[in-house]
Amino acid sequence: MTQLFRKILCPIDFAEHSLAALEVALQLAQQNDAALHLLSIAPTPAGAAGFQPVPMEPYPYVEKDMRQQLDNLARERIPPTTRCETHVVSGDPAERVLAAARDLGVDLIVMGTHGRKGLSHLVLGSVAERVVRESPVPVLTTHSTARVRKIA
Repeated sequence: MTQLFRKILCPIDFAEHSLAALEVALQLAQQNDAALHLLSIAPTPAGAAGFQPVPMEPYPYVEKDMRQQLDNLARERIPPTTRCETHVVSGDPAERVLAAARDLGVDLIVMGTHGRKGLSHLVLGSVAERVVRESPVPVLTTHSTARVRKIA
C-alpha cells in the first residue's frame, strides 16, 4: 500500500472540535505510518479595539502552560507506536498554522472548526476558513460531532 501522508499537522486548542479532529488525525497517521505534529497557539494580547494583536513578546508562562497541556494530551491520547511531536507557538492562529505547515513540510492539515455563523463568524473570522483558502497542502476539517469509524 502506498503511503499517502508522511507528516500530518493537527492544531489543538483543547476545545471539543479540535479533540474530534485529533481522533481523525490519529487514525490517518496510524493508517499511513505518518508522523503526527500537534500544534497549540498561545494567545496574544488584543489591541485597544479588541481585534488587532498588540506587537509584544509572547507570554512565556502561557506558552509553558500550553506546552504542558499539549504534552499531557499527547501522552493520554497518542499511543507510543505513533510518532508524535508537539509544538507551541504564539501569534495569529491562522498564520501560525500555515507557517507550521510550511516549516514542518507536512502533507496534510487536520483541524476542527467551531462552525460559527452570522455576526460571530464575521467579527471573529474563521481560522479554519483562512487555512483552507491559503494552505499549500490539503486541509481536512472536522466538526465537534465528527466520529471516526474504525477500519479493520
